[in-house]
Amino acid sequence: LQRDAKGQYLFDLLCHHLNLLEKDYFGIRFVDPDKQRHWLEFTKSVVKQMRAQPPFTMCFRVKFYPTDPAALKEEITRYLVFLQIKRDLYHGRLLCKTSDAALLAAYILQAEIGDYDPGKHPEGYSSKFQFFPKHSEKLERKIAEIHKSELSGQTPATSELNFLRKAQTLETYGVDPHPCKDVSGNAAFLAFTPFGFVVLQGNKRVHFIKWNEVTKMKFEGKTFYLYVSQKEEKKIVLTYFAPTPEACKHLWKCGIENQAFYKLEKSSQVRTVSSSNLFFKGSRFRYSGRVAKEVMESSAKIKREPPEIHRAGLVPSRSCPSITHGPRLSSVPRTRRRAVHISIMEGLESLRDSAHSTPVRSASHGDAFAAPGRSGRAESSERVAVIADENYSPADSVLPTPVAEHSLELMLLSRQANGAPCSIEEEKESEAGTPAAEEAGGELRALCPGAGGLGAAQAEQVNKFVLSVLRLLLVTVGLLFVLLLLLIVLTESDLDTAFFRDIRQTPEFEQFHYQYFCPLRRWFACKVRAVVSLLIDT
Repeated sequence: LQRDAKGQYLFDLLCHHLNLLEKDYFGIRFVDPDKQRHWLEFTKSVVKQMRAQPPFTMCFRVKFYPTDPAALKEEITRYLVFLQIKRDLYHGRLLCKTSDAALLAAYILQAEIGDYDPGKHPEGYSSKFQFFPKHSEKLERKIAEIHKSELSGQTPATSELNFLRKAQTLETYGVDPHPCKDVSGNAAFLAFTPFGFVVLQGNKRVHFIKWNEVTKMKFEGKTFYLYVSQKEEKKIVLTYFAPTPEACKHLWKCGIENQAFYKLEKSSQVRTVSSSNLFFKGSRFRYSGRVAKEVMESSAKIKREPPEIHRAGLVPSRSCPSITHGPRLSSVPRTRRRAVHISIMEGLESLRDSAHSTPVRSASHGDAFAAPGRSGRAESSERVAVIADENYSPADSVLPTPVAEHSLELMLLSRQANGAPCSIEEEKESEAGTPAAEEAGGELRALCPGAGGLGAAQAEQVNKFVLSVLRLLLVTVGLLFVLLLLLIVLTESDLDTAFFRDIRQTPEFEQFHYQYFCPLRRWFACKVRAVVSLLIDT
């Protein structure tokens, strides 16, 4: 890449390589040296956005989840969205009941290896695949049973389409979690979905706000504010605290982009948004892409031969490895997996999918910030089992960069010792600090000249401060200039409008005019004449 190459150039290059036309749903993600995630901004230089030394590791990801993924025009687009949701399922971001989890895993199995064949697939063959953060033998038997009896004859494309249709009905479809705390100090995960803003605490969706109810988003330091206007003109402000100011800014920018993409009718309606009410303070950001309605209209016009798809089943896949590449590395030893129970989430069925807007409640539920929970035993058959921890803690998904295979082995071995997923902090270090392994459509390496480093970060902070000061000076000078023009019009012009007449007749203005303005005008005229005569003499 050239040093001044924009993000749009890199993204277009990647989409051309993938033969992808419906590209507006995707983006490029990277992690800075402080372990903070970012979406690559297409209007800015790639090199200037990076604070690390080259080579840079980036990841191709779904940025805006389609409202109806089954309605996507091309199979290549559906396949890439399928890969992303399969990854979400593996990392514990897509919560579901045990029956739904078994069906989703069976669809993946059918897409990966095709129809069940007793000669090729021995007893326990589904255990060689890692579909979820944790497995149970009962769940593996259920997956194999569905694969054998219900999905025979489905092509990979059909299985992937059915997978997308099922995943889209789940409550946490499209969730990209941002760890935060509420005003009570309880852990929470904020997320933006195709249908609105979501808050998850303790495996429960405590808030869901439709996009048309969100009136404003802003942040100050680590504090994120969401302004909500619900029925009967009820206005609410939700406040959450991010771990760092950079994380809060990333959360705010994601919210601005998602709201613009899903809510607006045309990209011409997009406006520059400020994080502060003052012009010279805070950050300013503008979404630069097309909106969902425009993308769907453009997709309907695509007319070409379907491109060839090279599916990930032909190569080793961490989230769902092929049987031909040996058994998976389990995060829990086989002897201990019998003791691992699928955790419980109460009330999931009572919460409908994204078409329903739950009332905003001030009550908060959750445990320690970003602490991974333990699996619990099901106390009643009426309770709903899900594939997740008791606390919604998608540790693997907090950072997008995949780890290399040797690092993955070390990570999984350490999990075996602990019997629980890595913490968010450990995951940040492992994912942001290691090179990425190859995964279908999942990774991009860009070799860019130039150095970023610590100096660039310091220079960026100085530039922000200088820009803030310049904005303040500009606003001050502008206000003084406007006042001066108004004063000249009042004192020197012959305009006799009612507004000016009322001001001129006030005692205060008459006193100012005769005692201050007139002497000042005579003094200024005298100085001008002196300067002119001096210039003439010389």
